Amino acid sequence: MKILPFVLFYLLFIIIIAIPPLVLTYTGYAGWITPKFWLLFFFLSGLTFLTIISVLMVSKINPDMSAQAFLAATTVKLLACMFFALVFLLKNAVNRYVFVADFFYIYFLNMAFEIYGLLRNLRNQKIR
Repeated sequence: MKILPFVLFYLLFIIIIAIPPLVLTYTGYAGWITPKFWLLFFFLSGLTFLTIISVLMVSKINPDMSAQAFLAATTVKLLACMFFALVFLLKNAVNRYVFVADFFYIYFLNMAFEIYGLLRNLRNQKIR
């Protein structure tokens, strides 16, 4: 997969998953959204973007190392997300159930996009 179409596809994905929180905020259900939700949203989305770009770059340079790069990038992303969640919860007083729901909404959708994008990249290789 080329990088520019991927970036455009990812931006479209980010816009689509940002719509439900915006709708909740403007329809009076702002209690279902964690304070500073957009900081959380853009941090996790940025990490996902960096993860996929790094794996795509490694797979272009050395296709044999793409699986190791995926595992390393995913591990770093998971550790960064856990550290960010810890700092976020220590600095902000939030409803823990709302935070968990918001965090997993963003994390799992970004993870699904990451897996889909990388599997799509593997599928495009020609069979020889």
